[in-house]
Amino acid sequence: MRLPGDTEATDLELFLAFKDDRAHGLARIYRRYGRLVRQTAYRLLSDLQEADDLTQDIFLQLWNHCSYNPDRGSLASFLRTLTRSRALDRLRTHECRRRTLGRYGRQVKSASSGVLPLEWAVTQERATRVAGALACLPIQQRRVLQLAYYGGLSQSEIARHLGAPLGTVKSWTRQGQRGLRERLAPVV
Repeated sequence: MRLPGDTEATDLELFLAFKDDRAHGLARIYRRYGRLVRQTAYRLLSDLQEADDLTQDIFLQLWNHCSYNPDRGSLASFLRTLTRSRALDRLRTHECRRRTLGRYGRQVKSASSGVLPLEWAVTQERATRVAGALACLPIQQRRVLQLAYYGGLSQSEIARHLGAPLGTVKSWTRQGQRGLRERLAPVV
């Protein structure tokens, strides 16, 4: 294997160094590809702070759960694809939050502009029933639904937040939605 500072090490050598000595190996990978990840993130997010945060998240994810397979392509391609995917997740989350805040703003505006008391009561009753139905769900299902609908997080972000596999989060989401549908069927 080449020396630690050798810039001509192959991706396979970098990956093996990472598997051998995670801290030293990750430092070598970061030295080579940190700028690529940051530039990719900035190009998609158009925000330097967000790009820096995402760069940190990408390398933290690499540290915690390295899913890179040298047989499937270059490390640069893997990191670029991972960065693009996470950046798009963030953009979707921001858009969802923006729409939610926009809806909330319209609701407040319409409430102050003379919403009928009956409409307000019906809305409050629905909110109470949804909250009751949510409370009946198992904790994992309730948690992912709250993070998704009230927190505006994507399933990938929820998986990272809970430290659970993405497939498990998707399963909990489906089961939770099915449970809500069953509990709210008489009302809807």
